Amino acid sequence: KGGVGKSTVAANLVASLALEGAAVGLLDADIYGPSQSKMYGVEGRRLLADDDKNILPLRNHGVKVISIANLVEDGQALTWRGPILHGTLTQLLKQTVWGDLDVLLVDLPPGTGDVQLSLAQLVTVTGMVLVTTPQEVALADVRRAYTMARKTHVPLLGVVENMSYYPLPGGERDYLFGEGGADRWAAEVGLGVLAHVPITRALRESGDAGVPLVVSDPGEEAALELRRAARRLLRRVADEAMSTLPMA
Repeated sequence: KGGVGKSTVAANLVASLALEGAAVGLLDADIYGPSQSKMYGVEGRRLLADDDKNILPLRNHGVKVISIANLVEDGQALTWRGPILHGTLTQLLKQTVWGDLDVLLVDLPPGTGDVQLSLAQLVTVTGMVLVTTPQEVALADVRRAYTMARKTHVPLLGVVENMSYYPLPGGERDYLFGEGGADRWAAEVGLGVLAHVPITRALRESGDAGVPLVVSDPGEEAALELRRAARRLLRRVADEAMSTLPMA
């Protein structure tokens, strides 16, 4: 669903994986609303190509970053239809000099449209992480994404509940959007909850500043939860990889 913080979660998860020592890349596949160039402090920089006309990713905070925002003029509104979207995603995936990566994380747009379907067709996807907020209106869209993943045979690695609560002075929590929504739904469908990320001023400010919170303030409450989520995600990726190995 739009507005649940998918890009913020993606930016911090991939930075956390880099801090764990993984070689990582981040592909911003939200073609109509790209935000990773700003969140990674590479806004305004243009993507370059090597002698073979392959795209060279930008780098910051230990992450290789590709975003459509670095290919078009600032503020340009894209009105591309499905075939152009598919071709662009193919280029960004297959004509980028990613090198040897442990994880390529793709920040997807809201919904269950062309980008999601193209990704499932173009590459073997190890798994999908669903991001939601606790309230029912967000979970309704997550259920649709869950159904799409099942139909396209994309493994589901877990759920991140973002904006889970607002930390109050003295250690109390204000559950602004309700409590336990992701846990109840995840239990229904047999998924694990990777994190309950609080809504904090520092998390918002870090995205605007172009430095993921796990890098700028690693001891902050939301940053600690996002680091834990990344470690759980690594274990799930490893489990998924092991499950696909041929039997001896």
